[in-house]
Amino acid sequence: MTEHERELADAQREHWQHTYTAHPGMYGEQPSAPAIHAASVFRAAQVRDVLELGAGHGRDALYFAREGFTVQATDFSPVGLRQLRYAAHEQGVADRITTTVHDVREPLPLPDACVDAVFAHMLLCMALSTREIHALVGEVRRVLRPGGTFFYTVRHTGDAHYGTGIAHGDDIYEHGGFAVHYFTRDLVDALAGGWTRREVHAFEEGDLPRRLWRITQALPR
Repeated sequence: MTEHERELADAQREHWQHTYTAHPGMYGEQPSAPAIHAASVFRAAQVRDVLELGAGHGRDALYFAREGFTVQATDFSPVGLRQLRYAAHEQGVADRITTTVHDVREPLPLPDACVDAVFAHMLLCMALSTREIHALVGEVRRVLRPGGTFFYTVRHTGDAHYGTGIAHGDDIYEHGGFAVHYFTRDLVDALAGGWTRREVHAFEEGDLPRRLWRITQALPR
């Protein structure tokens, strides 16, 4: 990690901590549209356990648990995960959710081939370098069981914010304190090498609107 990458990572961690503290449950209680779709994909693939990367305060992790999946939720914000655990107890699903404070720039704290599916809604397009994204997808591959499903979403270079705001290099731009790595299609294709890709679906979210891709790919059995 370069000095600039380290400084950006530290600033983003502090920003998210402050944001979750100032705005508890900032994304609301309802699951994201990608999580709803992912649950149907996971059921079709007979998934039992899900690792969510960048779970935040847990709206999607809680939804997966309510749908009957066992969920391991990770995030680099202890504040967000505390909110997730409180909500899990309130909703009666605490027995199906575990949480771990973890920065995805580091290796995942899990053994090889231990989960059926990995879900990451707008986590890969945070302030991660291309090198760090490739390393993370390598870790996802390591912890998935054979045939396991990787479901993720990212903002892409067709988004209205791409190329504006504070430029950090490597297609990373910052708006309002939030840094985003905008994906090219070439990067999506490169991350699918050695996987069976099932879908790259374009969709919009929010008021801007944000423009994203929803990607589903699976390991060979």
